[in-house]
Parts: sequence; structure tokens; C-alpha cells
Amino acid sequence: MAKMVVMAGWDDVPHLTEESKEEMLAGTPPHLRQSRSKGIPSLGSGAVYPIPEEDIMNDIMEMPTWFRRSYGMDVGWNATAVVFGAYDADQDIAYIYDGYKRGQAEPEVHASAIRKRYPTGLILPGTVDPAANSRSQTDGNQLLQLYRKEGLHLVPADNAKEAGIAEVYGRLATGRLKIARHLTDIFDEYRLYRRDGLGRIVKENDHYMDAIRYYVKTGLKIAKPIRPDIVSGVAPKRYF
Repeated sequence: MAKMVVMAGWDDVPHLTEESKEEMLAGTPPHLRQSRSKGIPSLGSGAVYPIPEEDIMNDIMEMPTWFRRSYGMDVGWNATAVVFGAYDADQDIAYIYDGYKRGQAEPEVHASAIRKRYPTGLILPGTVDPAANSRSQTDGNQLLQLYRKEGLHLVPADNAKEAGIAEVYGRLATGRLKIARHLTDIFDEYRLYRRDGLGRIVKENDHYMDAIRYYVKTGLKIAKPIRPDIVSGVAPKRYF
């Protein structure tokens, strides 16, 4: 028998007035507001990052050339995920402006997709799951070395999981980590990223979340700005 799930929010209930919605929203805990008002599934207290998505979403804006660029990468056969970030060191705010995720593809395919996202004339530094240094493909070569041969400038990430999660959470909670609103795949993971009854991270569909952790813990330290002298001698406008 076929099954389907329909999400319905307060806007789908015709008898609710705007005043009623505002009153109910005011009495709803922040981490439950989207689930109750819009019908978006929420994990409640089990969420790793119980911060409303609207609080961390960022609209498209101009990105100055002095913002430092880098990316975080989580590798795996079932899914390889990459988040691209721009860091405003003056304000200590990191912006995730692009993402890439694909499963069951060779390193050459992933590397090509990453290179296509480089700004003109710039090779971005990246940080990758440190396990890539020991994982091997069928030919026995280490993944990290395979990606480096494909022209990616990668360093192993700091993989202190709980410390990394705490750092990401701190930035999200204080507005120092923003994610572009159009990156819906990342928000799909964010929404379901949770702990089990014993407080352990549920390792399901969390590749973007790991990539973000690597980006925050290590990517910010290696990020480089877009310099006018390496982009046709002119300071370009970049957007995300």
C-alpha cells in the first residue's frame, strides 16, 4: 500500500488569524517554531544544533575580495560532500555560500566539480576528513593523495568531534556562521542531525554536517582572500 507524507503549517489552516499565529508563535520554544508553524519536522531536544533555520540563513550578498575562502570536505563512496565558505576575519563571521554532494563517483569526478567552483585565477585551500589519508580505493592509493594528484590543495582536518560540534554550535548561536538560504540540501541534513537516547551522534545522512565541522575547525585557519592581482589585475565582485 502506497504511503505519503503531507506537511501542513498554520498558513494552511484558514480559521487561524494572524493575531492567533503571532500569539502561538510567541509561546513556542525557538527550536520548535518551524515544526509547529510550518509543519517542518523537528527533532526537539535531540537536535545537535537546536537553532531555528531562519536564524542562520543568509541571503545573497556581495562578497568582498578580502573575505578568505576555503572549503571543508567529507569523503565516502556513498556520499562525498563539500561546503565552500568565505570568512570575514574583521567581523569573525563565516559564510557558507555553496555546496556539493554526490555519491558513488571516483575522486576525479569530485575533484573536477570542486575545481569548477574556484574563483577565476584562484586555487582554494581545502580541508578533508583525516580518515582520507588511510582509506584506499581498489588500486590501493590513499584518497588524500589521489585528490592532491587531481590538483586539490588539501590538508587533513582536525577531527575532534565534540570539540568541533561545540565550535560550530557556538558560531551558529552567536550569528558567526551563516548558511546561504538556497542551500536546501544542507538544511535538510541540518534539520535531522541528532543524537540518540544515549547522547551519541546518529550517523545517518550527515556528510554536509561533517564537512561544516571540518571547515570551521580547520578551514578557517587556512582560508585565503581573493587578491586583485591574481584576478586579471582588477578587484572583481563576487556574490553568494
